[in-house]
Amino acid sequence: MSEAEILVAKEGAIRRITLNRPQRLNALTRSLLGALSDALADLAADDEARVLVLTGSGRGFCAGQDLGDKGAVEDGRVVRDTVERYYNPVIRQLRSLDLPVIAAVNGIAAGAGMSLALSADITLAAESATFDLAFARIGLIPDAGATYTLQRLLGPGRALALAILGEKLSARQAADLGLIWRAVPDADFGKDVDALAARLATAPTKAIALMKKAFHAGGHHSLEQQLALEAELQSQAADTEDFQEGLSAFLGKRAPTFKGF
Repeated sequence: MSEAEILVAKEGAIRRITLNRPQRLNALTRSLLGALSDALADLAADDEARVLVLTGSGRGFCAGQDLGDKGAVEDGRVVRDTVERYYNPVIRQLRSLDLPVIAAVNGIAAGAGMSLALSADITLAAESATFDLAFARIGLIPDAGATYTLQRLLGPGRALALAILGEKLSARQAADLGLIWRAVPDADFGKDVDALAARLATAPTKAIALMKKAFHAGGHHSLEQQLALEAELQSQAADTEDFQEGLSAFLGKRAPTFKGF
């Protein structure tokens, strides 16, 4: 029996999904993407989950599309089918999760692997990790949401230049550009990922879900539309038990204990 291409672990309120093709630097195949989509669907229905950590096994995060996946990249028609049937659903699922998503980039994130990492809410990378938008080197355009996320993170000028030039970035360069949240020394990487996941596992989950909704809408709303949305979402946040707990803790000068609703 072949080893699972996706590993799912439950640690209290923390969920970890690990891409598990280390011999191929976790390069993406249609079967892996299908398994990832199934895992994300299960996660969306998991009422006890409060944070997701997405990472890769071995020495890479994800090397992008496995060009040896027969039937996935032969011509334009096939590539379009692969993107629409396998990549796009996963990106939509990641972006629509109510809970916070951490991409723990432990090694190279190339092509669609870089796109996947940048679809997370918080991207943390080991200093030895690299980010490589390699599409131009094989005559393709960035996909898996990269043309959407990159220009929002870098601005349109830098994003397009990075796509055209396809230059590899170190984790430190990516952090300095604002592409990721933080680059940390390799020796501290596992500990820092665990600490961040533990912190978010005790955060006010409903407020984070509403926060994500507001920020995702902000990119295409007018100021007036966004002000109205903020008022609506803030009213929803104020109706939660976690807000009452946060208010009580603030007034009582104690640490809050959020339940996630």
